[in-house]
Amino acid sequence: MTAVVPEAGFILAGNYAESDPAAGLESVLRLIVLGEELGYQVAGIRQRHLERGVSSALPFLAAASQRTSDIRLETDVVPLGYETPFRLAEDFATVDALSGGRVNVGVSTSSPHNELLRELARPDAPADTDGYALVERFLEALAGRDLAAEPLPTPYGPQIPRIQPHVPGLRDRVQLGGGSERSVRWAANHGLGLLLGNITTGDGSLSFEAAQRAQIDDYDAHFTGRSASVGVERVIVPLDGATRSQRDHYRAYAAAREERTRQPARHGDRSIIFQRDLVGSSDEIIERLRADPTFDGRTRLRVSLPYGFTDDEYAQILTAIRSHVLPELGWIARTGTVSAAA
Repeated sequence: MTAVVPEAGFILAGNYAESDPAAGLESVLRLIVLGEELGYQVAGIRQRHLERGVSSALPFLAAASQRTSDIRLETDVVPLGYETPFRLAEDFATVDALSGGRVNVGVSTSSPHNELLRELARPDAPADTDGYALVERFLEALAGRDLAAEPLPTPYGPQIPRIQPHVPGLRDRVQLGGGSERSVRWAANHGLGLLLGNITTGDGSLSFEAAQRAQIDDYDAHFTGRSASVGVERVIVPLDGATRSQRDHYRAYAAAREERTRQPARHGDRSIIFQRDLVGSSDEIIERLRADPTFDGRTRLRVSLPYGFTDDEYAQILTAIRSHVLPELGWIARTGTVSAAA
């Protein structure tokens, strides 16, 4: 079978109650363990600010690295607008060392909720700093070049200064979260992987899927690195194996989001379009994914799990996708995993 989806992962935001964040974060760790047992290749964390979710992806993935053994751990994504590039490089390298080299580095140029967070950010950081300049500095820090020719005295003896820990090849695992022409081409021109969400720019003349396919073609045409890599998000909710109340919840969730997909919306000076959620039987979902031009046998799938669902619902969704959807798309689970039934 020709693979439609060669690699599959999932993305969680990490919901929790205001009064008990520890319990919610612990449940997300358990879902990542379940994902590893089911054979998914990647577990991603969506870093969110000012919401009851994971606001700092790297400490969370450090914990996940100690609960898992071989599933890759991904940030989807860390907005660089609030980060100091060299400190973020240190954090990524530290978590990668703890995980045994399993981290996928996902970043974006954005500063979400900047109108609310600006006064709490660094006072010496200009408000008009170009996010792409921050990515440039971050990439340089990850590369780990020597910062001086002369050694510095340290408690461990003289050392040539560079960002530590130094992980050769970590820079090659950087993916830029994008959706605009600039972000797509910038990632391609700098040899970075590309992460595309379920929102993209477009004037409505093309369907969401066709517009995203055009972005991938643009990325491929401008790519200058060694190995182009594209991952895309899809909200996928199979009804197979769900209880009646779960099915009612899933359908109501999709219906509430359907209207936004009917026409482009304005976001600043951009026109954006939303992808329709894939909610239905496994056969319906398989048919839509096979017809989606985004998936060409190289594009990697990231299942975006809905916000605010229960642990049982997340487990049912991950298991149904793994058992009924992915095998029909040519996907092969990681070796050494438990069976789908287990």
